[in-house]
Parts: sequence; C-alpha cells; structure tokens
Amino acid sequence: MLQCQNMDYKEYFKGKKVTVMGLGLLGRGLGVIKFLADCGADLIVTDLKTKEELVSSLKQLSRYENIKYILGEHRLEDFRNRDLIIRAPNAPLDSIYLAEAHKNGVPVEMDASLFCKLTPTGLVTIGITGTRGKSTVTQLLAEILKTAGLTVHMGGNIKGVATLPLLKKVKANHVVVMELDSWQCQGFGESKISPNIAVFTTFMNDHMNYYQGDMDRYFADKANIYRFQKEDDILILGSQVASLVKKNDGQKLKQQIITPKISSVASWKLKMPGEHNLYNVLLAMTAAQALGVKDSVIKKVAQNFPGLPYRLELVGEAGGVKYINDTNATSPDGLYAALEAFEKYKGKIILLAGGTDAGLDLDNYYKKVSKYVKGLILFKGTATDKILTQLPQRQNFSTVVASSMKEAFIQVEELVKKGDLVLLSPGAKSFGVFKNEYDRGDQFNVAVKKIK
Repeated sequence: MLQCQNMDYKEYFKGKKVTVMGLGLLGRGLGVIKFLADCGADLIVTDLKTKEELVSSLKQLSRYENIKYILGEHRLEDFRNRDLIIRAPNAPLDSIYLAEAHKNGVPVEMDASLFCKLTPTGLVTIGITGTRGKSTVTQLLAEILKTAGLTVHMGGNIKGVATLPLLKKVKANHVVVMELDSWQCQGFGESKISPNIAVFTTFMNDHMNYYQGDMDRYFADKANIYRFQKEDDILILGSQVASLVKKNDGQKLKQQIITPKISSVASWKLKMPGEHNLYNVLLAMTAAQALGVKDSVIKKVAQNFPGLPYRLELVGEAGGVKYINDTNATSPDGLYAALEAFEKYKGKIILLAGGTDAGLDLDNYYKKVSKYVKGLILFKGTATDKILTQLPQRQNFSTVVASSMKEAFIQVEELVKKGDLVLLSPGAKSFGVFKNEYDRGDQFNVAVKKIK
C-alpha cells in the first residue's frame, strides 16, 4: 500500500514560518495551532472572527509566545514570505489570500492531507467520504477495528479532533480512520495524495452555495479521495456512486475496486433504522474485511452499534410519542432518507425542518414530505421561504413557521398525539436561528427533556 513520506515532524515544523488560516470554535483549528506551537513553529493565526468571538479558543492558547494573531480580517501580507500556509477547510474557491500564497510560491496544505505526508511507513490510512453516510461508516469502522484488536486513531472531520497532532501518537502498525468532507478531499488533491483505503459512500446534491451550483466541481473534490491511489491500494464504492466514479475515472484507475452487494448484510438486525444504514454497514464491513477482520466480529459490532448522536437519534419517549434528533440532515436527501426510515409512522410524523438555503434543489419537497407528515414546523430562513412557495393552498397537513426551538415545541404540543413521532430532520442549514447544526440538535434535546 501507498506509504506517505517518513519525516521527523518536530524537525519539519521547528522554526518554520507558518500561517494558520482559521482558528474557529469547534476545536480542530485550536488543536493544529497548539501542536505547531509545541513544535516550535513561528506562527501567524488569522481568522475573520474577532477577538471577542474567539475568546474561548484564545484562552487556551494564552501560554504560547510564538503566536501572532490577526483577527477580524485576513491580510495579503500574511500569505507571502512564509514557509507554509495551513488553510481553513471551507476557504472560498476564489480566495485572494490563497491565490496570493500560490503566486508567491508558498505551499498551501490542509490538516489531514499534511498528516498523511508525515506518517511513518507501515501506518494504514483509511479515508471515508460521501454526501451521506460518511460519519456513520467512519465511527462504525473504527469500532469494528478496535474490537478486532487493532490500534485505531480517528481524524478528519471529527468534531473537536485535529488530525495533525495524531503524529505524536501513531506508529507503523496502527490504523488511522478519517472522515473526509469535500473540503478536506480538496486538500488531498492539492497535495496529490490519497488514503491507502478509500471509501466513497454516496454522491448527492449538497454544498451548492459553496460550489456555485457546479456539481462537477463538487464531485472533483470528492474524487481526490481515490485519484492518487497506487496499484496496491483499495477503493470501496457504494452502489449509488459506483457508476459515476467509473464514468469519470474508470480508465485511469489502477487500484483494486470493490463495489459490495447489499445482500451481504440484508438479514442483519440493526439498532440503526433505515435502509441507508444497511448500506453504511456494508461499506464498513468491506473496509474491515480488507484488513483481515473476521465476519463474526464485524456482524457482532454492527448489530450492537447504536448509531451516532444527531443522526436519527432517539432522544426520548413521552406519552407514547417518540422524539428523534436528526439535526445533521442538512440537505433534502438526508431528510427524505429519514422519512423513509420511519415508514411505519407514515401520516403520524410531526416534522421540524427548514432553515437556511444552501442552493439545493427543493423541487420535490412537497411531494416527498406530504406522504409522511401530519404537521410541518419550519424554522425561519431562506430555505423555508423557498419551501413555502411550493406548498399548495390545500394541504393534507398543517404548516407553521417558528423563529426558535421553544416556539417550535409550542406548536408540537398542539399537534402531537399518542403514537406519533416528532422528527427533527431539517434538510437545510442551521444558520440564522441557530449557531450551527449541533446547537440546533442540543436545543431539541433540551426541549424533549422538559416534556413530562
């Protein structure tokens, strides 16, 4: 399998002039900056958020003297005459600051791909990407490998976890499992490197506000997860995306390609609801098999796996009503999958949805939703505005707009009856009413816990 370049990471970073673009509040930027500061790098940390907005992160960096902060703005001068730029994951495609770095010959890297360049020979890297399913496949696969006795580290798009600091822990016989979003895959493309084992779950319409409606550009970023693999690497494709990969890159690919069949796990009894979760289990199973894990171990772990927080998570039951938190369904496809997962509640679902538009296709929204719901509670936002224009004057369900979770639950109380299911599956971004999707999910959980 492809092994990344061996290098003493401390020596690599010691004394280097590094600009880190993005501190943020979720912990990944913070972890990278601490790691680099400990290695003795000469750091500039720049973020569009202000000092006041970043106070919780800045407090944790107060002991370091080798960090200069440029906050509330980026400056072109901080992207010239540097040894390295570590860029924010969602920096705009046309960022003038990254263009300035490239113009001046300054290398631009991202956390996860730079990690892969510096790992020891013998380490196995596994990357999982896809519009839907990547988080579940990542967490389940890691659990399977740990149960099988392997030493496993997790990185990539894991909340609060920076990948680069894993260099302090990894050894030649370890495995690193990384969830990779399209932005992180973009970094792999810039570095011309791919994980040893790549899993591509699904490809659907998403992030079109970032990609300006260009699905080809979105796919091109995702495809970096496999485009630089070698002959002894492995690419595992979900059936939904397999034909697209082969159409775009089929003639160029040299690695082993596996597209497993759902029949392998169709009879398994999972705790996670929905056909799409069988699909996720199948992909995790195939990756584990590639590392020699026994099927009996895989099946036992998969059937006991409870699923992830914020993804079809049962957070409570009161008065014969179930409350499901699926706040991470930030696209219409995610919402539709959630509704299909609760087929037996058709006509008894009170759906909390809507929010901020991300340039996604909402044309079939009413057609899909009307099959399942008895009540639709939409959070204020640009996506909700688009949804409301679709709804016919006469509907078979009630629709209201809420400006807070508290207001939404007042509406829930008016609609709900024994035997119903209350489902938070927004199918839209959270910004405006909420800080982010986790804030939205946490507020839902708090509201459920207050129900007697």
